[in-house]
Amino acid sequence: MPVVEASVWVPVPPDEAFAVSQTTGAVRRRWDVFIREQHFLDGATAAGRGVRTFTRHRLGFSMVSRYVSYAPPTNVGMTMERGPWFFAKLGGGWRFTPEGDGTRAVWKYNFSCRPAWLAPIAERIGSAVLGREIRARIAGFARGCADPQVRAQASRNGGAAD
Repeated sequence: MPVVEASVWVPVPPDEAFAVSQTTGAVRRRWDVFIREQHFLDGATAAGRGVRTFTRHRLGFSMVSRYVSYAPPTNVGMTMERGPWFFAKLGGGWRFTPEGDGTRAVWKYNFSCRPAWLAPIAERIGSAVLGREIRARIAGFARGCADPQVRAQASRNGGAAD
């Protein structure tokens, strides 16, 4: 199963970096170049283990995912329950560790493609495309950690939308 990874150092403590990563709504779209829309499902109002989310990618693909781990301020993990036809499986984890006077954020995703006969080629292409997407997304996260509006929202209510 292919794995793509990106990392960035941000000049904020892990609890703040984690809170920025969990922002929602308009403030999330200020930094997250990956999404056009994202919201909780099943009446949930905050992230947590077992909570499901709907995400629409900026190009229109959509996915329902579930938090499989949620351990502020160190890590969060998700798995896709339903998504684009070409993913058989998709999972990801974001880790936040203290480094110097800031935080090292490391985001890893693993996936497999379908149909099986096309997977060897599709997964090589997918690694390149998803890798580019994740590098752009984590760079946006770093900009979010420097954005006073994003940081204010994150510190005000742990990242949840107003």
